[in-house]
Amino acid sequence: MHIDSILINKFVIIPFNEWKNSLGKELFKEMDIILVNDPLGQVIGAITLDNPEKILATAFISIDQLYEEESWKDYSIIVVADENKRIIGCLKREELILYLYQHFKEEALYLKSLLSSIPNEISAIDKFGKISFFNDQALKVHGINLEESISSKLDDLYPGCQLNTLLNVENKEVIMKVTENGKGAFIQTNVMQDDRSVGAMQIYWTTKEIEKIALSLDLFMNLSADLQAIFDAFYDVIYVSDGTGMTLHVSSACEQLWGYRAEDLIGKSIYKLEEIGVFTPSVTRQVLEKKKKVQLFQTTKEGRRLVCIGTPIKDEKGNIIRVVNASRDITGESHLRMELEEMKLLMEGYKQQLSQLNELGIGNEKMIFKSEKMEGVVTLARKVAEVDSTILIQGESGVGKEVIASYIHSKSERNDKPFIKVNCGAIPENLLESELFGYEKGAFTGASKTGKPGLFELANGGTLFLDEIGEIPLALQVKLLRVLQEMEFTRIGGTKPISVNVRIIAATNRELQEEMKKGNFREDLYYRLNVVPLLIPPLRERKDDILSLTLHFTQKFNEKFKTYKTFSPTVLDLFQSYHWAGNVRELQNMIERLVVTADASTIDVEQLPDFLLESKTLPAVQVTDIIPIKEAIDLVEYQLLVLAKKKYRTTVKIAEVLQVNQSTVSRKLKNIGIK
Repeated sequence: MHIDSILINKFVIIPFNEWKNSLGKELFKEMDIILVNDPLGQVIGAITLDNPEKILATAFISIDQLYEEESWKDYSIIVVADENKRIIGCLKREELILYLYQHFKEEALYLKSLLSSIPNEISAIDKFGKISFFNDQALKVHGINLEESISSKLDDLYPGCQLNTLLNVENKEVIMKVTENGKGAFIQTNVMQDDRSVGAMQIYWTTKEIEKIALSLDLFMNLSADLQAIFDAFYDVIYVSDGTGMTLHVSSACEQLWGYRAEDLIGKSIYKLEEIGVFTPSVTRQVLEKKKKVQLFQTTKEGRRLVCIGTPIKDEKGNIIRVVNASRDITGESHLRMELEEMKLLMEGYKQQLSQLNELGIGNEKMIFKSEKMEGVVTLARKVAEVDSTILIQGESGVGKEVIASYIHSKSERNDKPFIKVNCGAIPENLLESELFGYEKGAFTGASKTGKPGLFELANGGTLFLDEIGEIPLALQVKLLRVLQEMEFTRIGGTKPISVNVRIIAATNRELQEEMKKGNFREDLYYRLNVVPLLIPPLRERKDDILSLTLHFTQKFNEKFKTYKTFSPTVLDLFQSYHWAGNVRELQNMIERLVVTADASTIDVEQLPDFLLESKTLPAVQVTDIIPIKEAIDLVEYQLLVLAKKKYRTTVKIAEVLQVNQSTVSRKLKNIGIK
């Protein structure tokens, strides 16, 4: 009972010898009751203003005792105290009785409403066996009102219920039984008070309600069985523990991996199981300690090697309530481990090979090579770098002529001076002369008012690289020849000769001797340029460089795009077989394209463009090393199937081309994982 739920009358306490003289005071006019105390301060009575001459008997009681004791019924006034025994007010007995009546009436109505809200039929009898309660559901089913139910016999409404037999039972008892007609079931119990039965009650369930429960239970059991079947069908061991490390569920695969049945582990602490060596270390323990997902390798008592992943399940407050871990046996995967080890060794070999290559740093460029032909080119370039001879670099587009020119400059005594590059084929003919030699102010319409120095002037003291020298028109070739011979020239519109000290390195992808025969290139200029000829062979003639360049560009673009892509051995073989018309530039662009567009981390033939697979230069069979015949046959068969699947859409066509049965093609494609 709460203090604020009782009507406490206003009161005042006065000494006994003063109360008669105080009745006329204004202080008491608003009071209902006046408490009187003796000279020692103890309350001895109370008076009411309607009878000021009479002192009424009082009881001193705490709030909590109002419900439990009945001694207050002997008093007309009850003095009420709080938990600290301080008087907080007083009540008239009639007021308290009225309050308690109202309170218990509300409680009774609440309990009745509570029982009536239950959808099942509920009925009760008193200690004499008469019906004392029917809830609304029971009244509705039997079509009677409360008065009619009280005057009825329970056995008439529920044949064979025999609820009155529980009245003679001394202890609490619960009975469940089916009705005589089989249309329902009872749950019956006696109502105990002071260790004796004072009545009994029952809940009646119809057959339909029981069937619904049974169906739901059956569905739950089937679902549970299905989940258990799925649980046990896993190749992995699924292990579930609670937040204290107690084992709750284990899939049946544990017997094969750990040598223990699930029932041997359920209910056991993972700490104890780890201690006796069932598994070491415990992933569940580490999840509970670290409070996060954990992955580790585990060794069982049987010596098996497992890879385990433990995942915590947390409640809304962040506390771990379950730990679910999955363990996979990797002991028997020796073949896979061997392949992985071999792949690691192969990759390590590639890394060492890459680091041991003749790698020459030239500014932001790197010259990667391994072939003997490129070794000869670089050796010659290193020699001529030490002198100032004019050099003519020849080779197909994309072979790296500019890289060699940069290397020569970097190794020369001019390396601290400018290295000026100009592509003669990229500048319009009418502007090329002004770019090379410059012009004076007002030399021609549109010329700068201050004039402009040419590239020869800008390269003074350093190196001028004239790329695509074969594109220079004949008229300009004459002036270029004079500069090479005398090392001086005159700006366009100028009259004063300008002397320069420039080393010339020229490059072309044209056959200049053929151009001389056609009259497109001056013979004297050719011999002036071709003091030291450097011929860079095409990539198809130095296949030993393809793998080195592939590894270099793959690493470069992986770093640039923050990826980790590699190429399968089959792709590397195709790269070495392809003719690479665009040479190193084409290879570089191809690798960048594949690194950017391929989804898988290992780039295989499926990601290659069709022209790479359909190249006529691809050999039918290529053997680069001695391997077992069966392995060679499998490798050739694999490459044939991949190429055929890439080129033809149907297995019928593939079978026709390969001259085998269609069923054989389908089976082999399935075996190698190609749909």
